[in-house]
Amino acid sequence: MNRKDYSANLMMNVIHRVYQGSLELAKTKALERSMALQAMAEAILEHKNEILEANTLDLEANRTIPIPGPMLELLKLTPERLQITVQILQRLGDLPDLVGQVVSASYQLEHSQSYGQRIPLGVVALVYEAFPELVAIAAGMCIQTANSLIVRGGSEAHNSNLVITKVLRLALEQVGLHKECIEFLPPTEEYSLQELLTQDRYISLVIPYGRDSLVERVAKVVTVPVLKVAMGNCYLYWSATGSLDMVRWMILDSHKSKPDPVNAIEKVLIDRKHNFSMVVRLWNSLKENGFEVRGDAALVEEFPDLILTEDREWSEAYLSKIVAFKVVDCIDSGIGWINNYSSGHADCLVAESYQESRQFALGVNSVCSFINKSPRFSRYQSQKDDIFLGMSNQKCFAQGLIGLEAFTRIKYIVQGN
Repeated sequence: MNRKDYSANLMMNVIHRVYQGSLELAKTKALERSMALQAMAEAILEHKNEILEANTLDLEANRTIPIPGPMLELLKLTPERLQITVQILQRLGDLPDLVGQVVSASYQLEHSQSYGQRIPLGVVALVYEAFPELVAIAAGMCIQTANSLIVRGGSEAHNSNLVITKVLRLALEQVGLHKECIEFLPPTEEYSLQELLTQDRYISLVIPYGRDSLVERVAKVVTVPVLKVAMGNCYLYWSATGSLDMVRWMILDSHKSKPDPVNAIEKVLIDRKHNFSMVVRLWNSLKENGFEVRGDAALVEEFPDLILTEDREWSEAYLSKIVAFKVVDCIDSGIGWINNYSSGHADCLVAESYQESRQFALGVNSVCSFINKSPRFSRYQSQKDDIFLGMSNQKCFAQGLIGLEAFTRIKYIVQGN
């Protein structure tokens, strides 16, 4: 057997195991899955030191092969981050069960009754970089909705991903569920990413999570339905009627999404009618808070201390504390620019004009629009909230906040009288 066939067999063995695990998981009751989530949370607490030691090995390994600063922040685990992960798993276990939920059908046939029922997707594949605890969060969302999970992380977090996956599988065994419901694929040649992304017979959904380069690389080759997660490159249009304090607060607050800057405001479009003494005050305030400020050519010419924003940057995410500014003529120009260059998942307006608010909300081609409100993202805020994996900029399936419903589908049933 040649190397290519050997690798394909290895991959298919894993996929078959996790597929069979999904069939068994679909038969479980809500209480069984809730117990599994509580066991997963307890297992992470019990093995916390082992997980942190594995993460230290990853951090040491990446000192010789440097990774970008934003990715290093995502990679670095802390006891606090693990505690939040534990809380998320516990919260997931307390949420109402979506599986089996009955919904009305939009049509009825004669002499029959039609209805829909929410069921699991089957097998979900998570392809991501850094961010080790994402394994546990995604696994929790999958188990809660009776789906199996295939994990394919980057080499920069190999040790962390391996240990966390092992801990989660142990927890499943302890409560009598199949450990094959969670499978780990090492980022090696033996487990081809392309082979994984084209298994549409067994895998129901692929979720790429990371920088735009990873998401687009996955989207180009995948034959399975894909749920793209967007981070960064969110725009804010600062109307001539908008206040300085509101702009400052929204920028600062949006960057508090830790550890991943999902909805961080990274670009600001300034209405030309603004008094630029206010704009300079904003820049100074941002610098005092550790931000780097950049500007377009017109602003740099007027204010030479600014760093010039290159053309490509307007459509790229910084994923760090950098904000670029550009002057535009009016709200129409701002909306046009945002629609061309934004990542399209969360864009903002600061304005006191109701007319501008409506124009922006309807004109911006983004999944979510925030008007005089910070777009700050949080997976877990309180006991009243759902849990969210991230934000999607897709304009169809599971757009916006990615909650548990994104891990289910509606099966329609027609029952004859």
